[in-house]
Amino acid sequence: MGKNRKKVQVVVLLLALLLGGYAIVQSFTSNDSGLVKEGQQVPEFRLANLQGEPVALEDYVGKPVVINFWGTFCEPCIREMPSFERQHEQWKDQGVEILAINLSEDTLTVSNYVKKLGVTYTILRDVNRKTEKRYGIRSYPTTFFVNRDGTLSSVFVGEMKESQIEERISKIVQQ
Repeated sequence: MGKNRKKVQVVVLLLALLLGGYAIVQSFTSNDSGLVKEGQQVPEFRLANLQGEPVALEDYVGKPVVINFWGTFCEPCIREMPSFERQHEQWKDQGVEILAINLSEDTLTVSNYVKKLGVTYTILRDVNRKTEKRYGIRSYPTTFFVNRDGTLSSVFVGEMKESQIEERISKIVQQ
């Protein structure tokens, strides 16, 4: 009886490993990235800014919007923030809004980074990560460029060079 029980345990363990491995491989090789597709409406959200005030995407209807998911733990995120700041200064008079959504870090940590980097565009906190999930974020940074009508113009996964940011903002301003 003991020998059979051990065999059953080994078979169950092997099946669990095979199924787990299959699921992992599928998640990395799937063609569906989970991200919003170009031309689709981007998901609505309501998040708090660093002062605790609610900010909703619908507050920016009719404006071109850049939504950047980032974290202080993410070196590429931090490296691209000065480029976003310069682009914010360049485009703000044309109505461009940059919303940087921090991924569930505490307010003090985020505030210190923002102050250190001299960021003046809107920083929001996704404390329960619901917005991150709704947008299908799998890696950081990920940036969405949203047309005035709320549809996605483009999405960029990874660190952006300033010229890439400027090119995409120029496109959503002209839409």
